[in-house]
Amino acid sequence: MVVGIELSDDEIDRVFHALAAATRRDILRRTLTGEYSVSALASEYDMSFAAVQKHVTVLEAAGLIVKRAEGRERLVRADPEMIARARALLARYEELWRARIDRLDALLAEPAGSAGSAPAPTTEEPKNDHRSNEGE
Repeated sequence: MVVGIELSDDEIDRVFHALAAATRRDILRRTLTGEYSVSALASEYDMSFAAVQKHVTVLEAAGLIVKRAEGRERLVRADPEMIARARALLARYEELWRARIDRLDALLAEPAGSAGSAPAPTTEEPKNDHRSNEGE
């Protein structure tokens, strides 16, 4: 599967909004393995059919699931292409943060006094170079 087109800001907002609710994540998980009617999905939750239908609508608006009619039933299934596009976005974020952590690790691993860093503070007391005026 080739994931080509980057997500727009609006698509990203819809995907993350859709994934923000545990029920919607569960519906998405269930529909990854096959098609389910909305009524079959609704029977799995302690909420009304209308509430489940609203969750399905949010997932559909985000492009995470596809709904199709078969007779009087509406069947839903996950859209692997959109899931792959969202995963690619998260992978780019992960790469960004890993690069930042790698740079921080490299900075912290530099020995004290190396080029480009300030000299390390000393803990020794400064030596007095005063000569006693006794006997003058």
